[in-house]
Amino acid sequence: MNAGQDVQLDELDARLIQLLADEPRIGVLECSRRLGVARGTAQARLDKLVDRGVIRGFGPEISPTAIGFAVTSFVTLEISQRHGHDAVTAHLAAIPEVLEAHTITGASDLLCRIVARSNSDLQRVIDQIVSYDGIRRASTIIALAEQIPYRTLPLTHSATH
Repeated sequence: MNAGQDVQLDELDARLIQLLADEPRIGVLECSRRLGVARGTAQARLDKLVDRGVIRGFGPEISPTAIGFAVTSFVTLEISQRHGHDAVTAHLAAIPEVLEAHTITGASDLLCRIVARSNSDLQRVIDQIVSYDGIRRASTIIALAEQIPYRTLPLTHSATH
């Protein structure tokens, strides 16, 4: 799917997405039964949602905290322009604790969400991040508590109206 492409969702798409979110292990046949549509319709809708990039995966959602990574932080990075984003991104991708990275506007170049086992482990992760020559500066904010977890279902509902 192209960035910025206007993807329309209808009520059936939203209901299918909600059903899959509520019961990720449900089969297409059961989806069709609960939605009151033919199995082929449910499968076709699901295939289109996947093809258009609306649904990006069906894997389990892992809680970093539940597997021992209790500290979440957000790190902004200022990079050396001569190294470029690709090389820095490759470095970051090799660090398991870097959950995501986005290029941003403003004083910094990248925003990363990272996790660590403790505050001292966070220092180890940050040291690993900034060890790359292409990163000039890092600024870290530690998250104290998650108020709203990452979510997209409200978007699917608002997109149908």
